[in-house]
Amino acid sequence: MQSKIEAVLVVGGGPVGLALAGDLGWRGIRCVLIEQSDGSIYQPRMDLVGIRTMEFCRRWGLVPAVEGSPYPRDYAQDNVYLTSLTGYELGRERFPGIGQAPPPKESPQRRERCPQNMFDPILRAFASSRRTTILRYRTRLVSFTQNADLVTATVENAESGAREEIRARYIVGCDGARSLVRETLGIRMSGNPVLTYTTNVIFRCPHLLALHDKGKAYRHIFVGPEGTWATIVAINGRDEWRFSLIGGAEQREYTTDEIKAAIRRAVGCDFEFEILSVLPWVRRELVAQRYRDGRGFIAGDAAHVMSPTGGFGMNTGIGDAVDLSWKLAAIIEGWGGDGLLDSYSAERQPVGARNVAEASGNLRRMLAVEPHPDLLDPSPQGVVTRDKVGREFSETMRREWFTLGVHLGYRYEGSPICWPDGTAAPPDDAKTYVPTARPGHRAPHAWLADGRSTLDLFGRGFTLLGFGADASKAAPILAAAGERKVPMTFAAIAEPQIAALYERKFVLVRPDGHVAWRDDRIPEDALRLIDVVRGAAIPCKMA
Repeated sequence: MQSKIEAVLVVGGGPVGLALAGDLGWRGIRCVLIEQSDGSIYQPRMDLVGIRTMEFCRRWGLVPAVEGSPYPRDYAQDNVYLTSLTGYELGRERFPGIGQAPPPKESPQRRERCPQNMFDPILRAFASSRRTTILRYRTRLVSFTQNADLVTATVENAESGAREEIRARYIVGCDGARSLVRETLGIRMSGNPVLTYTTNVIFRCPHLLALHDKGKAYRHIFVGPEGTWATIVAINGRDEWRFSLIGGAEQREYTTDEIKAAIRRAVGCDFEFEILSVLPWVRRELVAQRYRDGRGFIAGDAAHVMSPTGGFGMNTGIGDAVDLSWKLAAIIEGWGGDGLLDSYSAERQPVGARNVAEASGNLRRMLAVEPHPDLLDPSPQGVVTRDKVGREFSETMRREWFTLGVHLGYRYEGSPICWPDGTAAPPDDAKTYVPTARPGHRAPHAWLADGRSTLDLFGRGFTLLGFGADASKAAPILAAAGERKVPMTFAAIAEPQIAALYERKFVLVRPDGHVAWRDDRIPEDALRLIDVVRGAAIPCKMA
């Protein structure tokens, strides 16, 4: 007797895999997620939940859980540049506690500080709450094959060693930088495999703040006579801290005594602390050449590996998951066209390359401080040097701290399932986000008269927005969607300021919240429009 066929097999239970499994379950698609560990997080690799990710959490109903995570919401988020915690402060970029910062006008949400050991359990609860989603921990992928119809995976129970087969229509590798799924699919990575060999150390010290006069801060960047050499991050805002010895392009191991000495150098005094874990890792700059092969896909670190400078890694991966999820659902439900799944790589691979490059640029800027032998001198010349280094470094680092354009300004230029309208794209600037309803861009946020965000209209299926127009005027598009079984709702918006923001009388928004088409007129061939946005036709200039 053959085992049943799953719709999607997700490999990897980190935040990207959990987000994908959760979103598929939210859409009613049956999937199985396997994760070789028990899901425990001993070294949180991320702690920034970006603003776009928070918009997805809003869609999933997870905002209260994220805001209610144990990270203190009044803990100052300053970034401080200093010689040591008890030494000289060179500069500081001040930010209030997460709970004290209002959302920017461009979004109904704000970024959140929720480390991975707090965020993963939220995503895990979300995914496991969906009746069509199965999470299987302590289960590892051994191998898989695919043919024109199915993927057949061999998996192994980590405790018993028992093996079994899982058959699925699709497999998605969310299994990290050393992805077995990517390797099996024969997808190559391009870029720099080694930027730095870094060592992360989680240590506990409840009284660290009492040892110095620098006050509360999220991130401390330490600059010595040799340049930038280490960082300390407030992991939980109370007693756990992550020390990162940045290292260089040459691999080396540090003894426990060397690690302790480095931490004491950063703090600037002899003090007692407890080392909880040590994780040597490699900072990389890699992007997969494509994100799909047949029935196999990759997402997250399996598709792009970047320096954590900027906090783009997980957030880029969750963007992958949201883009891929609705497309898999469309195919499984029967209304997606043959080209829909190919659009995943076409859309997300350029975004991955963009964000990897920005993260590497942040790293280069952080390490750009030249050696200054007199940096620590108490002499007048030392004062001049510290002032110069502080001013220049503070200005250089601002690009990493103000990245709304990175998080919200990505666009799917040239996407085969977006219908271009001939307008010019706004600049893709790291800092500045220019809201636009140009096809391929994130549909802009604006507050509706009833208190909802426009973003609250998007998610389940396509949404056709009508500005100064009712559903009767949009009937041809709605009828064409019905004929092709494409889920679509119509929303009439009367607010003139939102009409001005969206710029056209009709705007079609995809399930992931990106604009697929806009115009002041309903197309003569509405079926062709629907076929393009569902991946069943090639776009052309409309009449």
